[in-house]
Amino acid sequence: MRQAVEMKDFRRDLVSLLPKLRRFAMTLTRDVNDADDLLQEVCERAITRSHLWNGEGRLASWVYAMTRNLWVDEIRKRKVRSGGDMTDFLGSAELNVEATAEKAVYVNQLHRMILSMPEGLASVFLLVNVEGYSYREAADILAIPVGTVMSRLSTARLRLAAMLSEDAERRA
Repeated sequence: MRQAVEMKDFRRDLVSLLPKLRRFAMTLTRDVNDADDLLQEVCERAITRSHLWNGEGRLASWVYAMTRNLWVDEIRKRKVRSGGDMTDFLGSAELNVEATAEKAVYVNQLHRMILSMPEGLASVFLLVNVEGYSYREAADILAIPVGTVMSRLSTARLRLAAMLSEDAERRA
């Protein structure tokens, strides 16, 4: 009985992470369909391997790391199949945000700007600035050193500031 309750709690917690995981998957894949496929695979794997979750730390960190690892595996498979690199694709992804129409437009614009950054920058920016992870947690999720997180975050912030400045100049 206790195991059934724990599985129900695990699934509930996983479902509550879906919007955040989808945004993270978008920073990795740059494609709505690939992000959704990745998210489905992550959910299936998380549920089938829930017995491996020891309850220590944050469930989100465990699932984010799983998402990243599955995407890295997918990239490798695609490179082998195609014999080359993947092309960078920016879909017309929309964030599901409950806000005023003006805020929703602004959030979607920011989301597109974040997605226009290289994958390493976008993922670090999303994890630290949007999702609120510490540098150490983001480094663990992405399997990179903390110094790299700090460097990428600084670069991402500068790029975003430049993009926002350019956008403001165009509107003026």
